[in-house]
Amino acid sequence: MAARSIASLSISFGLVSIPVKLYSATEASQKISFNLLHKGCGSRLKQQMICALEGVPVAREDMVKGYEFAKDQYVEFTPEELKALEEAGSHAADIAEFVPISAVDPVYFDKAYYLAPDKGGAKPYALFAKALRTSKRCAIGRWATRGKQYIVMIRPVEDGLVMQQLLYANEVRPISEIDIATTEVRDAELKLAQQLIDQQSSSTWNPREYKDEVGVRIEAAVQRKVEGHQITLAEEPEQGGAQIIDLMEALRASLERKGGAAPSKAAPTRSAAKPARKPAKRAQAVEEGAPKRKAARKAK
Repeated sequence: MAARSIASLSISFGLVSIPVKLYSATEASQKISFNLLHKGCGSRLKQQMICALEGVPVAREDMVKGYEFAKDQYVEFTPEELKALEEAGSHAADIAEFVPISAVDPVYFDKAYYLAPDKGGAKPYALFAKALRTSKRCAIGRWATRGKQYIVMIRPVEDGLVMQQLLYANEVRPISEIDIATTEVRDAELKLAQQLIDQQSSSTWNPREYKDEVGVRIEAAVQRKVEGHQITLAEEPEQGGAQIIDLMEALRASLERKGGAAPSKAAPTRSAAKPARKPAKRAQAVEEGAPKRKAARKAK
């Protein structure tokens, strides 16, 4: 089924304007949702808005929006005033600068859209995409829609362009707010960790190899419930051996599990195992020679 365009706009930088169509790059996951029911009769429950002061339900036509400027103090806004506060939608993504793609931390990434050339835009679209791809840069600009203004990043991909909404700086918490203790890493630990990374490294990433196993399990359980079966608590999987506290031992065990040649503690060699078999051979020889000695004693 062909994708449907959700909007038309133009990429504007300098005196150049490229007409494009906007397509959603992602789709909402079809998650299973559960509704609240009355335990007694099984009917679905409805939510109500209750006045915190009077304790009575409030009809939708009696609701207004307000902003809390102090504790329990609000200023009310009419729908017309709220409309006036909204950013007027624009039909252009205005480019402000070009930066290396690696300069934008993925933590700022928000919703993504595919861009395709609109009527008369095929040539400038192809030129713009190739120029970005060759320079290894992306375009940063602004785009207003649905009453809000967004920062957007337009970056090249193999077959075209992606417009990525970006979060504002005040919407991303700096990692400096997190308490991370400084810890020394030994060279031997680093070497084993790098070996483990090398073993599990791939040149490309295939997202189709990853499935929502929990979602599949829940769907199957719901279907069994619909068919009248009882859902039982699944047993927790057994742990793969004893817990390893030592970091070096954990790295070695990980490498061995992946089939790597991790340095390990000295193991018994074949020559060291020979003494354990000698007593068995000797016992066998004594047992075989016993009849001969008995016969010699009788002859005497």
